[in-house]
Amino acid sequence: MEILQAKNVVKKFGDFNALTDLSLSVEEGKIFGLLGPNGAGKTTFIRIINQITAPDQGEIFLFGEKLNHNHISDIGYLPEERGLYKKMTVGEQALYFAQLKGMNQKDAKAELVKWFRKFEIMSWWHKKVEELSKGMQQKVQFITTVIHRPKLLIFDEPFSGFDPINADLLKNEILELKKEGATIIFSTHNMESVEQICDNIVLINKSKKILEGNVYDVKQTFKSNIFELTFNGHFDKMRASLSAEYEILSVNEIKNGSKIQIKILNGLSTNELLTKMISFGSVSSFQELIPSMNEVFIKAVNQAG
Repeated sequence: MEILQAKNVVKKFGDFNALTDLSLSVEEGKIFGLLGPNGAGKTTFIRIINQITAPDQGEIFLFGEKLNHNHISDIGYLPEERGLYKKMTVGEQALYFAQLKGMNQKDAKAELVKWFRKFEIMSWWHKKVEELSKGMQQKVQFITTVIHRPKLLIFDEPFSGFDPINADLLKNEILELKKEGATIIFSTHNMESVEQICDNIVLINKSKKILEGNVYDVKQTFKSNIFELTFNGHFDKMRASLSAEYEILSVNEIKNGSKIQIKILNGLSTNELLTKMISFGSVSSFQELIPSMNEVFIKAVNQAG
């Protein structure tokens, strides 16, 4: 089931096109990566979902209904630019945000205590926000984003300001929220985290969608028939035999032979490659090199121009 749909969304600021005919869908219970270079239009789209601004053309549907004011409590939004009040205490502020999302004070405090204990930050309850580091403030704002258990969560660069240990803590919490049924839009420049947690992605460049799909399928689309293998045998004879059908990209000498990267040409099969190589020696490892999401990102953006 699609929890969110964008249909032909257009947004301009003067003569600048922020979004051009953008259509996409977000499946319920999935983590959806919203990707693109700086200035591509990601933040504009997020602001439209949150009804901070409105599209010039096109429509957004949430839960099958046209986006409206009643949907605000169904969304939790963690912006890239944080919005905590520096002079308020952490506990006071967390309670305030929870009540803004429709929770009563008693329920809000009980839930906040659970989250503060989970993140081991109860000692911060009476501290002022300005006393906390950027990473500490990020933890507090993450909690205020998810406290009311919204059906749709939007995280914009959620790992900003975190050390690796706390980034891993937050990643695990995001995955746990998915297990509990939340749908998550995840905007980031960290392609490693996209590979770790996203089910589907859309890539926007210069206001236009240039790529969309399941993470695995997208990576498969960009593979280049390149394989890495460990070979031990008569290398020169093997290379001469393969010259017309394969391209050897790199050779590195290792303890038990050579680590070789090779590209198959002319649509030949991997079995044909292995058969030829085994006739000149032994192959102890063999794997296809699938591009990372970082490589896919760069290649897709460059191709789009």
